[in-house]
Formats: sequence, C-alpha cells, structure tokens
Amino acid sequence: MNRNALIAAMIMALLGGFLLFAYLKKFEEEASGGAPVKLLVARKHIEPGTVVTDDMLATRVVPAAYVETRAVREAEKARVVGLRLATPVQAQQTLLWTDLAITADDKRDLSSLVQPGMRAVGVRAANDDKSFALMRPGDRVDVIATFPIEGSTQRQSIVLLQNVMVLAVGLDTTAIDTSKQGGSPSSQDLLLNLSLTLPEAQLLSLAAEKGRISVALRNPDDVRITDSLADLNSNLLTDSKTRKTVQDFRKTPTGPVKLPSAAGAQ
Repeated sequence: MNRNALIAAMIMALLGGFLLFAYLKKFEEEASGGAPVKLLVARKHIEPGTVVTDDMLATRVVPAAYVETRAVREAEKARVVGLRLATPVQAQQTLLWTDLAITADDKRDLSSLVQPGMRAVGVRAANDDKSFALMRPGDRVDVIATFPIEGSTQRQSIVLLQNVMVLAVGLDTTAIDTSKQGGSPSSQDLLLNLSLTLPEAQLLSLAAEKGRISVALRNPDDVRITDSLADLNSNLLTDSKTRKTVQDFRKTPTGPVKLPSAAGAQ
C-alpha cells in the first residue's frame, strides 16, 4: 500500500514539475515578446543602388512582438538576393521590404504583408483630400473620426487609433515614390490599406458608417501613444478656454519634441 502511494506521489511530482516547467517557459516567452523570429540584417553599410548579395546579409533573432511588418524574414532570403536597394541600409540594421527597389512586376501581394493576427483594412479619402497620394507603404498614421452628435447641430472629433502601419497606397505595396510620373492622383491612390486587429477593424467600420475618417501622418521615428486624449466638440472653436487647452498641448511632454536652440540664438 505504501509502495503504491509512493509511486503515485512520484508520478504526481513529475507531472507537477513538467507542468510548472511548461508554464514558466510559456511565461518567459510571453514576457520576452513572443516566439523568436529570424530576420535579415545588413552585415555592413549598403549604399542605394547596390545589388543585394548573400554575403551582405546576416540573421538576427527578434521576439515576434517586436517584428515590424516590413521586416524581411530569413525564410524570404532567396527573394531579396539579386534585388537593388532603393535606400541606404546601415550595418546591423534590419532589412525592410521598403528598402528594396522592387519593380511593378515584383511587388508583393498585400496578403503577404499582413502579420498573423492582423488584417488589411481599406480607408478611402474624401473626394477633396489628395494627401493619401503623398503617403507611402510603411508610413505610420493616426486615424481620426469626425461625426455629428445625435440631437445636436454640433460635431465631434475623436482619435480612433494611433500609430497604425500603412500596408499599401492604392495598388502600391512598396515605398518607392511613383508620383514623379506626373498627373493627378488616381482614385486608386486615394485608398489606404491599414494594418489593424479585428476589433480595430470593427471600430473603424462603425466610425466610417457614422461620419468622416481622416488620417494624420507621423514621423517614422515617432511611435509614442498618447493616453487619455479627450474627444473634441465643434463648440470649442468659439470657446477660448477650451481652445487654449488644446493649443497648450504642444507645450507638454506628449506634444511635439522641442528642438535645441541654434548656437548664438537669443
């Protein structure tokens, strides 16, 4: 009887140890940013116009949570070797699809740019808004919704989403500027495809049905998220106190970064 109890206790201890190990491993993986992903990096500085060769590339392991949509994975190495660079790549910098001079025939399918768990969601510009044509895949934007307040003549503006990646502009999935071809932006250029989660896509769909969607282009190095942004009503346009609160936001740490004064400036 004691022997059976001892064996049972040992089995339970082993099972408990295994479960604890599995839990700790999963916890460590989640805490570190998810499963490791192998990305391509430049061994040395590469100038624009250079044809990418195998010996120019190395591999870096990055947690999945920190992998940018544009990053080229090690498994895609064969697809980039032989292509020319459109932009300079610094030593040890991750190679991005937007760094490559990809021709129209070589452009990537939009579906291949969508990260697992994300969705490509289209946003169309208003008829009088041509700014979408100046944006490039890989840019980051904030999405703003403006719609009427029920039972009132006032309108309301809310920051719907922040720091959203642009996957495509019209049919263009590369960062190469084709606007030099001249002419007015086509209707295709006025459609942005954004990288969103499914709940974010639902939120955007509801906002588009209710009012007008605008996007605000970010500096590529600015990935800050501003918390607790207040919704704004159109009555603040005639309310000097509320308007000043908005204007004073520029002076806060979450507002634009203040650049150092030029030498000798007063």
